Amino acid sequence: MAHDIVFFLAPDDETAAATRLQGPGEDFESVTCRFIAPDSAIAEWDLYFEEPSAEVPSRERLYGWSWPAWVAAPLNDGVEVFALPQRLTRALANASSAELEELAGRWIMRLRSEDGDDMTDDDLLAVLQGVARLAASAVSTRGGLYSWSY
Repeated sequence: MAHDIVFFLAPDDETAAATRLQGPGEDFESVTCRFIAPDSAIAEWDLYFEEPSAEVPSRERLYGWSWPAWVAAPLNDGVEVFALPQRLTRALANASSAELEELAGRWIMRLRSEDGDDMTDDDLLAVLQGVARLAASAVSTRGGLYSWSY
């Protein structure tokens, strides 16, 4: 589980990968959160839009799903940068408020069942809404949506 996660916009994979050492910083439009696993969150969001359901997916279903690709793989320091899949970026950009609320509820249920009291204190609906706003911007500018985590 990552301590700090930043979802951010970048024009391309190379620019996103260059954030690996210092993080995206203020040069990139972003949404931050703490204490989640960004790769499983991204996979869960993608699964939701491909197979909508308020039910939490089984571990087998989630872990068997297509996971995000690294643009900067982790080294000994644990820092990694993922590219969100284009289809997920488009789905988030076009998501209704009701879809985001249902997805957030499902995501919270899964995290609570896995992490219990150690679950993040972040407002996960607000995080998801912020990422959806970034996705809309990525679609309109033909940029990419990424996550940086440590």
